[in-house]
Parts: sequence; structure tokens; C-alpha cells
Amino acid sequence: MKFGLYGLHRDRNVEPGVLARRARLAEEAGFESLWVGDHIALPAGEGNPPRLEALVALSYLAAVTSRVRLGVGLIVLPQRQPVLLAKQLTSLDVLSAGRLTVAVGAGYVEPELNAMGVSLAERGARTDEYLAAMRALWDAAPAFTGRFVSFSGVVQHPSPVQRPHPPIVVGGHSTAAYRRAVRHGNGWYGWGLDVTGTERALRELAETTRGVQRPAGLGELEITITPPGPPDPDTARRYADLGVDRLIIELEGIEDAAVDGVIASVGDTLART
Repeated sequence: MKFGLYGLHRDRNVEPGVLARRARLAEEAGFESLWVGDHIALPAGEGNPPRLEALVALSYLAAVTSRVRLGVGLIVLPQRQPVLLAKQLTSLDVLSAGRLTVAVGAGYVEPELNAMGVSLAERGARTDEYLAAMRALWDAAPAFTGRFVSFSGVVQHPSPVQRPHPPIVVGGHSTAAYRRAVRHGNGWYGWGLDVTGTERALRELAETTRGVQRPAGLGELEITITPPGPPDPDTARRYADLGVDRLIIELEGIEDAAVDGVIASVGDTLART
């Protein structure tokens, strides 16, 4: 079982010194990965804490760590320009020496999507097309023609360190997300699921994608889950028994004074799992 940590890009952690210290603490505690989310402009009101932009935050984390993997997830793919995004992700992979994992989703916050020039109705189609366009760039294809993005006669250098590209993880609990994960992803990501919810989601994933062809080159689908709270060793083993490969611990709702202790305690869980 691998453990990730989500949320170092938010709240008080936006202070550079706090962000760097906690990132190094998590790396030393044995976390496999650090994850940052991607909301650019949320509706006013509660539930919208200070938040660093995901790719900028990951660049900083790449500079202050040396071993831990760096995950962007879920990046709201339809609200990103894919030619630029492919270059940004390649640059992160190069500067982190091949430590990047990219988790993508179609998004769900309509005002945010609209602010970025995307309609809710187009989000799924854009997600699929943008994935294909980025793969074309990573494969050095000189042209791509789609409904939302097209290019010809251009290539990007350098290539990502990880070939053919950084691992792609697809998030979401919808039928479309399940199918997208099987067809295009190295992994699937479920958010906020306890053991029972995970068992149900994995059953739905298997049933929904029965008969969906998975490219042989993608290998086995890796399963990542964010549980409702930090798990004890027994609960972590129950997730593992279901086939979960990675648990990502969410910091939201944890008092700032307790964050260092949570990082240390999960490190203890790692040692006993």
C-alpha cells in the first residue's frame, strides 16, 4: 500500500516556509506522493480557502523535495489549454527528474468552467479530446485535428522523462469516468470513499467497463482512493484487500496545529502496514 498526502497547497500552507517544511516532513515520514488540486476560481462563500495554483505549487514542491512523487489531481482538464498544459507537465516531469503523476477529471463546478470559457455540456468531450491532443504532443506527432483543438507542423521538446508520458490517472464516479479510466488511464481515482463505498465503487467500475477494451500497453489499472479520514493500520489493510494500491490522506478539516502530527502518525501507519 502506498500513501499520498493531499492539501499542502491550501489554507496556511500557502506560506512558502510552511509548505516547504511540511513537504519535507511528509517525504521523511515515508509518503509516496504529494498531491495538489486544481480549482482556479470557485463561487464566493464557504469552502473556498486560500489555494495556490496547482502547477505553480507542484513546481515549488519539486524544488524543495528530492524523492517523493508529485501528483496533480484532479486537474480540471477541459478548462486547461492542452498544448500549453502538455508543455507545462513535461517541464514539471523534467525538473522533478520523472516524479510527476497526472490525475485528470472533467470538472463539476459550472461557474468555474464558464469563467474559463467552457460549458458544462462540453466538459466530457473536451476531456477526451485534450487527453488525445496531449498524447500526440508527447509522442512528437506533428499534427492533431479535433473539434476543440487542432495543430499542425509543430512539436515540443524536450520529451517527458517518463515515457511515453507521466502516468495518467482518471478521477470520477460516473459511467463516463470509469470508461475513460479503462480506455485511457494508468489508474482510477475515487474521492472521499470509506471501505464500503470503495467496495461498491470498484464493483461499479468492473461492471460498467465490462467489455470496454483496455490497451495492453497501459497494464493493470492502479486504484487510488482518498478515505474520509486518516486510516489506522487495520483499515488500511481492508482497503488493500479490496485491491486499492494507494490511499491519499486529505488535510481538509484537520486543525493546522494538528497537521504535523497527522503526517507523523500516517508515517507510523506506513511502518506497520
